[in-house]
Amino acid sequence: MPIVAAIVLWIIIATLALVALMRVVAWDALEVFAVLNTVTLFVYLPAWPIAVAGIFGRRPALAVVALAIGITQIVLLVPEFAAAGPIPSWATGAPTFRLLDANVYNENRSMAGYADQIRSVHPDVITFEEATPRDVRQLRDSGVLAPLPHQFEVRSWGPFAFFVASRYPLTQTHTTSLYDRTLIVETVLSLPSGSQPLWVVHTTAPLPAAFQQWKGQLATIGRLIRARGTRGLLVTGDFNATWGNQGFRAVLATGLTDGAAARGHPLAMTWSQLVAPIPPLVRIDHVLTGPGVAVEQITTQHGAGSDHRDLLATIAVRPPRT
Repeated sequence: MPIVAAIVLWIIIATLALVALMRVVAWDALEVFAVLNTVTLFVYLPAWPIAVAGIFGRRPALAVVALAIGITQIVLLVPEFAAAGPIPSWATGAPTFRLLDANVYNENRSMAGYADQIRSVHPDVITFEEATPRDVRQLRDSGVLAPLPHQFEVRSWGPFAFFVASRYPLTQTHTTSLYDRTLIVETVLSLPSGSQPLWVVHTTAPLPAAFQQWKGQLATIGRLIRARGTRGLLVTGDFNATWGNQGFRAVLATGLTDGAAARGHPLAMTWSQLVAPIPPLVRIDHVLTGPGVAVEQITTQHGAGSDHRDLLATIAVRPPRT
């Protein structure tokens, strides 16, 4: 291998080694590395061809370091990919309902696509983030909300608007705010089989101006879940975080199950779908369940006019023991 090529490859490997080192010793401590941690699946990929180039180019040190970084990537990805498992046995024959969760994008000018989707998939509950009053009005005017008469709205013209509509009555509904914006909508669905707690969340993106707020929001979600306990809890929404981020992993560590990962869909990416032909590269929208609740099926679908793909999930609820 020519020395110039070796130098270029060493620069790439040294950069990847720094990213891996920061992931180990200062997980999400700095914004740039936190963003790179959201794309763990992709950021280390150059290490693999560089390892091959090092072997055939007779640069053994380069090959060894590149291979070590590739192995590090595998180790970091294993928890998410190993989370797949069978649907709990109790879910067989258990009552279910269909949940449609979407970040509809506050700059989306038309809800016609979402209205068509609601007509097509017949959800029992919809949880929309960034649904402005204009969006909600369009949905109501379209008539698609008639089967979902129980509604709650956080009115905002910015990205921290919320809208929940349900076939079932909503009780005990309230919000939790942080940094002067709504972070969580908490409600309870009155299902025929009993009460089902539901939390809808939306954090800010980990951008430089809001990086500490993003970390604080994820920490607050985790703290509130630990205080409540996870049994019977359903949490959905836009976390702006993946399994590569410390704050989201702390939320999972409370005992919640990631529905997509549990059903073997860790590659069901949700953001961003606005850079075609490049597909979404990160999975930042999630449906999480506690004991007594399970995702039976989950798919991503095109969110018309949004930068996010949305989530359609069939939720099984364990009946009360008699």
